Amino acid sequence: MEVNNHTTDALAGTVKGPGERPHEYLFITADNRRARIGEFVYYSAHDGAEERRILGNITQRRLVRNLPDTFLSDPETPPAMLSALIGLDGEGCELYEITVETIGYFSRRLGDFVNPRIPPTPGAPVFLASSQTLSDVLSPRHAGDTGSAHVGSLLTREAGEVPVVLSIKDVVSTHLAILASTGAGKSYTAGVLVEELMMPHNRAAVLIVDPHGEYDTLRSIEDDARFRDAGDGYRPEVKIFTHDRIKVRFSSLTEADVKYLLPEGTSDKMLHFLTQAFRQLTATRQNELWGYHDLRDEVKAQKYEGGERSESSNASSIEGLLWRLDMRFDRPDSLFSDSEHIPLAEMFQPGRCTVLQLSDIEQNEQQVVVATLLRRVNKARVATVRGEAQPGSDMELRYPVFTLLEEAHRFAPAGQTVVSTNILKQILSEGRKFGVGIGLITQRPGKLDQDVLSQCMTQVIMRIVNPIDQDTVAKSVEGAGRQLLNELPALTKGQAVISGVGVNTPVMCRVRSRITRHGGETFDAPAEWAKWHTKDEQQHREQDAALLAETPTQKKAEKVRGFQI
Repeated sequence: MEVNNHTTDALAGTVKGPGERPHEYLFITADNRRARIGEFVYYSAHDGAEERRILGNITQRRLVRNLPDTFLSDPETPPAMLSALIGLDGEGCELYEITVETIGYFSRRLGDFVNPRIPPTPGAPVFLASSQTLSDVLSPRHAGDTGSAHVGSLLTREAGEVPVVLSIKDVVSTHLAILASTGAGKSYTAGVLVEELMMPHNRAAVLIVDPHGEYDTLRSIEDDARFRDAGDGYRPEVKIFTHDRIKVRFSSLTEADVKYLLPEGTSDKMLHFLTQAFRQLTATRQNELWGYHDLRDEVKAQKYEGGERSESSNASSIEGLLWRLDMRFDRPDSLFSDSEHIPLAEMFQPGRCTVLQLSDIEQNEQQVVVATLLRRVNKARVATVRGEAQPGSDMELRYPVFTLLEEAHRFAPAGQTVVSTNILKQILSEGRKFGVGIGLITQRPGKLDQDVLSQCMTQVIMRIVNPIDQDTVAKSVEGAGRQLLNELPALTKGQAVISGVGVNTPVMCRVRSRITRHGGETFDAPAEWAKWHTKDEQQHREQDAALLAETPTQKKAEKVRGFQI
């Protein structure tokens, strides 16, 4: 048989018959505690000469028999007492009709579930699958295996009883989406995943785009012995790039990037002159570095004053364009540089997690940073895989990489196209062939481009209460069943529905505790206000005030006409 029997498999109920849909069946049970939504049960069926255990997931439950309402109306009198007076067993009076969605039996050869489409016989027993059985078949990997990510345990069992372990190969190659309302634990869960990626059995090359500065606490990974391998000396590295260290080489910008960064009100005529300058520059200096002032010179070279009475002068348009360009690019604090940028080899290396903190960068500049970075990564991986990259050059990236994008709806918003949207779509559709993985994290799935979301083949979906976001998830996420998605509003912090290619079948998961400290905790405002009035805080304020106080200058009193001043 494909799934081993276990002594803790327990009888759960009896098959009633088929459900409303072809892959559903109903069974009757008196066990209210075990027959929970999200739980796994099975029935036995013969498939040729083989006996199979056909696993299924409980999706609905309905009370079909209960004590009379009058027995339940008086809270002071236990219903069991009233039923005993007339000879009824009140403890076993309730009966439930349970709807099960058939998954199939697990094939070791295929490493996946197979649905033989053999319906259960009415009256056949239904068993609650043991924790050992579920541990063997729900996850494609075991915790600690190469390519595994132990993110939590099955929600319907005791914590840690049935581990939920993702396949890193499938998550990275076919992309990931972590979706949740604010405060549901999406960044916490992303931190758990990064911890797993940095473990000795994975040693991944990870980049996190962090618009809020929540991931700097991952730095403690470097000093934690649990992430090291004494055998070969492996020790993960975490690099944090704050906004002042992030530079984008100007020649890596496209014409669309430059136009996107110009302020509103830039006329079509100005954009025409910019296009002409950009094309001239890229045509003549295709394989050379060039900077902002080179582009500025090309724009200025188009300036034509015209004759004394001529109306053909373009001076005002050119001057207006130059002013707009200078305001954006000719600033001392500009993140755009003629020569500097962060080398890909410095950001990506197996066993290294790099965090780009974009919290002090304008949103449109954040989008350009992400667009240029993803273009560089994708181009380098394509060139490397095809053998076209020069060894040691910035175009050589010899290993697969994984990039996590927090606030993903900023970089691929629904209903509009920003500079980062197209490269994201390209990587999501083609990155699998070249080893470029993307993870999208957002608290507003409804604001994320649905084409982008639908190409993430593994989904971690946490509590979502907004109806628009729920509808977006239902339309874009194919792996999770509608009934499981109905559970999203009822999930509490740290609980998730995980579906897609990263697991063998959709599961409800309790996310494990993080090893590193979470950097996105909500401030406890009342506690901070109360702290202000503590004796220690008052003493600190007095000490600070004393240091800042200036000693008054002692001046000799002067008299003018007998008056002291």
